[in-house]
Amino acid sequence: MPQTPPLWCVSNDLYRVLEADAKLLLAGANSMGAHKGDVLYRPDDEVQNFILVLSGQVGVYLTGQGGRDILLYDVKRGQTCIQTTLGLMGGDAYSAEGVCETDCSLAVLPKLTFDKLMEASPVFRKYVFTAFSERMQNMMQLLEKVAFVRVEARLASALLERAGADGKIKITHRELATMIGSAREVVSRRLDVLSKRGVVQLERGVVTIIDAAALQELAQIS
Repeated sequence: MPQTPPLWCVSNDLYRVLEADAKLLLAGANSMGAHKGDVLYRPDDEVQNFILVLSGQVGVYLTGQGGRDILLYDVKRGQTCIQTTLGLMGGDAYSAEGVCETDCSLAVLPKLTFDKLMEASPVFRKYVFTAFSERMQNMMQLLEKVAFVRVEARLASALLERAGADGKIKITHRELATMIGSAREVVSRRLDVLSKRGVVQLERGVVTIIDAAALQELAQIS
């Protein structure tokens, strides 16, 4: 008798394009919920499962020797984490920290299931390696920005990318610093300058964009 797939598979884009045999391998895969702020993994944790984000957003952070964090990348709906992929394929432990930036729903595939899918499903292999390639390109872009792009430009880009329709970004100065690879004190000083120029308005935990055109111009400065 054909097995009934888990409920999470019904609305999942990857599941819909998998081969019939590959879909059967997912019969025992579970999903789980996680809350904003939950830590999914920490450095040196063993990688045991392949995690696919069904809804929400996970941030992957690296902590330097001085204790300063930098956001390596976000994992959104339909995406997975190259930290997890590297661990499953190479046997390495996590070297970064995965934190839920929103409430999340996650599909959890045991390593054995992941290995079987990699061996038997060309569609799944293409998905994994395409995601890996995209993440590596993102990492190269991040390194380029941190090394060669001025803090002001990185800050302006981050604000524009995160702003809602009302121009508001609910974020702390420390979180912004982590996002752009800088120090909180540096970000606070740059925001104060932008506030005095009338480009942004600052409130506790909220930055509101007043002059988007000025930020866009600033974001282009290298």
